[in-house]
Amino acid sequence: MSNIDHNPIPPAVDPAIIEAFRAATTPSISDNLDRLPGIIGLRPFHRGGKLVGTALTVRVRAGDNLAIHQALNLVRPGDVVVVDGGGDISRALVGDIMKAIAESRGAAGFVIDGAVRDAGAFATSDFPCYARAAIHRGPYKTGPGAINIPVSIGGWTVNPGDVVVGDEDGLVTFSPAIALSLIKAVRAQEQREADVLQMIREGRYDGRYGKVTAA
Repeated sequence: MSNIDHNPIPPAVDPAIIEAFRAATTPSISDNLDRLPGIIGLRPFHRGGKLVGTALTVRVRAGDNLAIHQALNLVRPGDVVVVDGGGDISRALVGDIMKAIAESRGAAGFVIDGAVRDAGAFATSDFPCYARAAIHRGPYKTGPGAINIPVSIGGWTVNPGDVVVGDEDGLVTFSPAIALSLIKAVRAQEQREADVLQMIREGRYDGRYGKVTAA
């Protein structure tokens, strides 16, 4: 009997929503989520490229990746494998083999609250991978674990099916239920910032970004 709890896969997110956030930066998204922290403490290990997809969440015990292997059997194209490893970096939870499996099944990337190995393979790849550290030590494969449950990653709760966006500045996640209103706010902010940059270039900047705002 498996000691990995499997929960229902959340509904797929409209691909148009995913594409709408491909050009959005994580700072502009965070600013329009009341500047809430999003995921902190993880860094990119891949060569470059944007991470945009939906969360396939996994919870594992420290240093054990059995549940991640089982989650890879459930990956849909565009899923981001989001792993709550408790921040433990004593053993790697994913490496080059699991990266190859994920890529072959259309995964959008990895978010690992723990360690990875085969860092060189990630560093020469555009397959997005965010983690806390790299280490040579391999994982256990005995469980327990759970798939498609709310997880805590870097101080932030990620729910199954949440939209995940990652870039050079970090990672943010949010419910697809707010995606349409959020992208409108993000685009409005980006336009305001473009206008300010134009004012600076033309010597017309009026100091508006340094003014105190109401609490």
